[in-house]
Amino acid sequence: MHASDYAYFEQPFTALAHRGGAGLSANRGRENTLHAFGNAIALGYTHLETDVHATRDGHLLAFHDSLLDRVTDSTGAIAACSFQEVRAARIGGMDHIPTLDEVLESFPSARINIDIKAADAVEPLVECLRAHRAEDRVCVGSFGQERLRRFRRLAGPQVPTAVGPAGVAWTARVPVLPRLLASPGVALQMPVEHTVSGRRIRLLTPWLLDAAHRRGKVVHVWTVDDAAQMHELIDLGVDGIVSDAIDVLKQVLQERGLWHQTPPEAP
Repeated sequence: MHASDYAYFEQPFTALAHRGGAGLSANRGRENTLHAFGNAIALGYTHLETDVHATRDGHLLAFHDSLLDRVTDSTGAIAACSFQEVRAARIGGMDHIPTLDEVLESFPSARINIDIKAADAVEPLVECLRAHRAEDRVCVGSFGQERLRRFRRLAGPQVPTAVGPAGVAWTARVPVLPRLLASPGVALQMPVEHTVSGRRIRLLTPWLLDAAHRRGKVVHVWTVDDAAQMHELIDLGVDGIVSDAIDVLKQVLQERGLWHQTPPEAP
């Protein structure tokens, strides 16, 4: 399968609102909430980004951290909490943590990049996508290679997936090119650079982009908030950018004639 086989990648350039656009002034302190996702949609974004975790009783949450502590008024590990306990927490003192069901239902036209952050979230994610018939609305990745393999086995090829981290982490090295290109993932989601033993290694290169494109894969770069770097990456030939600064990214893409997002949908 190539990226072009999936409706998720049909736009010529993919702009992804990272956690709904955590750097947008109206979203600060309210990342990964229906409020943040709604503001991204109101700007015209069609692609949202979120991570997923599962509570101890199997409810799937659109949330980045494994702990509640950083962004909510509560504490504890999500995997050790019941849904009722998590539901009482407030992000920024205002917003509840949304379930993935709520995100899919609240923004029915949105496409969502999903990072599986915990092993116990794999089966609930597969069930959620089937219940909403949302297989063509998502691209699924994970920093856990086994989580991603299990998701692919359960979900099947109708759901596009990202190339796993073992393939991306060393993509600048020739020995891993066959593994990279043989991956069933159709999207490379990666940073520009990677730090190894205190040394910065450039991962994103013209060579890598050319190799990926020749095999029908797309390359999305994260997390980029600087306008000058956005222009540099577009000149290099990337297919998408993940950003917290979604107002900046929108302006850059408008300047480049690459803003092809849809009008806002009703909340």
